Amino acid sequence: MLNLAERPRRNRRTAAIRAMVRETIVTPANLVAPLFVTEGKNERIPIKSMPGCARLSLDLLIEECRELEKLGVSGVALFPALENHLKDRVGTESLNPNGLFPRAINAVKEAVPGLAIFTDVALDPYSCDGHDGVVNDFGEIVNDQTAEILAKMSVVQARAGADFVSPSDMMDGRIGAIRKALDAEGFTNVGIMSYAVKYASAFYGPFRDALDSAPKFGDKKTYQMDPANVREGLREIRLDIAEGADMVMVKPALSYLDVIRSVRENSDVPVSAYQVSGEYAMVKAAAERDWIDGTKVALEILTSIKRAGADVIFTYFAKEAAQHLG
Repeated sequence: MLNLAERPRRNRRTAAIRAMVRETIVTPANLVAPLFVTEGKNERIPIKSMPGCARLSLDLLIEECRELEKLGVSGVALFPALENHLKDRVGTESLNPNGLFPRAINAVKEAVPGLAIFTDVALDPYSCDGHDGVVNDFGEIVNDQTAEILAKMSVVQARAGADFVSPSDMMDGRIGAIRKALDAEGFTNVGIMSYAVKYASAFYGPFRDALDSAPKFGDKKTYQMDPANVREGLREIRLDIAEGADMVMVKPALSYLDVIRSVRENSDVPVSAYQVSGEYAMVKAAAERDWIDGTKVALEILTSIKRAGADVIFTYFAKEAAQHLG
């Protein structure tokens, strides 16, 4: 017999002991479920590249939110899927107080008031160009004009009932502009969850299918971050927190666990991470082929994201995970 002073396996011997000493625990309360809303009634339009996800009409959206709340999920992130005739170069529909998105926010807030609502602030769902900002005649994304529109959009969403407006555009200075606009209209209690460290990632494809929001030309590399960079992200969070961000996000999550850790170590506000559509789709595709146990892999990935330092995880696995986390 080996003469060992320490035997680490003793702390792994039974399920009870393993649970007792577990360092990282994911609960449904850590999760936010991204949901897509569309016009109509009793409409559930499956998203082919995101098995299990669909565009939902308001009535079904409310049902889904009620189910998520019962499972202990703390919040939902809402995204509007608009008809093309409502899109233009400056996102006019984003400021319509009677548009699909404000009506969806208001409906969820009235039906499920205990659920935190995160609303997307960006022009791509409303833009005929498919970009997160205004495109000028030279094909450039115009920063300051975009920030002005985003500030007005945030007020519309706050008035509808948003708990957190969530700018996902990566324009410079938009957090300060949004905070100023919200405060001027009396929405001092509405938070800002900034997509502060959002990369120009190849993992977003299925999401763009969900909203039909792919860029009509070029890419998003002049405003979303280079996947090779970490220090640049720390600069972004420093600026956003100084401008008034209440939470900051790293997006995507799985390929950027090191970035989540760096942001956690350099931030005193809650850190969120977005397990994006491509990450979700890969797990689902492999599970459909019986190559992996999809639920176990999803839970393992969520644990890794929290272990890296995320307080809040935006994930399309929210409902499935909550059913198993209990």
